[in-house]
Amino acid sequence: MARLVSTALVRGIMRSSRASSAAAVSGPAIQKFMNYSSGLGGAPNANGDSTTTRVAADPDTHQDFQPTSKSSEMSFDDVVAQDVKEHPVVIYMKGYPEAPRCGFSALAVKVLQQYGVPISARDILSDLKLKETVKAYSNWPTFPQIFIKGEFVGGSDIILSMHQKGELKDLLADIAQKGEQNGSS
Repeated sequence: MARLVSTALVRGIMRSSRASSAAAVSGPAIQKFMNYSSGLGGAPNANGDSTTTRVAADPDTHQDFQPTSKSSEMSFDDVVAQDVKEHPVVIYMKGYPEAPRCGFSALAVKVLQQYGVPISARDILSDLKLKETVKAYSNWPTFPQIFIKGEFVGGSDIILSMHQKGELKDLLADIAQKGEQNGSS
């Protein structure tokens, strides 16, 4: 059975590679199919309306596939600055605290959760512009990135080290106390 499946898979790959090499030869024929309806103007359709826009050969360049920002009036620099200023603990990570998509992000969240502090998080995988902005803001190339009380602290390795030395407990003590006071009032 496995042999039948693998044979069928190889035949399918061979057919698709032949088809793609044929498509590469007939480039202009492919280009005429690369018009998408977008309402942004372009060549008129049968009704005379201008509803198609020419896009590059990559289908992901169509506007429907472009990432969008929920807060379009704010730049990413402003979003990051506001996050860091307004939230005592911010983590820019791969995924979310409830569902990390990286072991380092999961480790950082677990360490921070030990202290019962409120954690504000943003998924950097959902928008590459946000990811690049955070890198530039902190001047740090890797993720996760943790900010505590408006200051960049580091990644999961630094947070873990601070936790093991007891430094993180001191840094988060007043945040944890505020959280307990707000929860009991």
